[in-house]
Amino acid sequence: MNWGDLGAMVVMPFAALGSALGVGVAGMSAIGAWKKLLAQNKPAPFIFVVYVAAPMTQTFYGFILMGALSLSKASDAARLGAGIIGGIAMGVSAWYQGKAGASAADAHGETGKGFSNHIIVLGLIESVAIFIMVFTLTQIGG
Repeated sequence: MNWGDLGAMVVMPFAALGSALGVGVAGMSAIGAWKKLLAQNKPAPFIFVVYVAAPMTQTFYGFILMGALSLSKASDAARLGAGIIGGIAMGVSAWYQGKAGASAADAHGETGKGFSNHIIVLGLIESVAIFIMVFTLTQIGG
């Protein structure tokens, strides 16, 4: 094993850690919103699961980048840096997407409105992770 291989090994765990944090925080908020609605004898919209699941995609991006780093002919230092920095950046994107998803679940639960606007915000945060992945792939020759 060399340092470049380590870069390939850490990118997905960093991205997945952010996804876990994001799904966790959004999930807690969705559960709270459902509880409030059910306590008022109102339906608990299943659509809140979209807010909760949104941060999961960064794990997939980490997996894609992991594969590219494994096959890359870039230097060990480039692959190590790409794995660490790319993974952390995607993980932070997922974490904050989960925080926005938590706010979306809370707001939607209170008002019953705003799904389209909430999804746009989550999509913008998602774009950051996509940009990170694409930029990193171009830099390592993936």
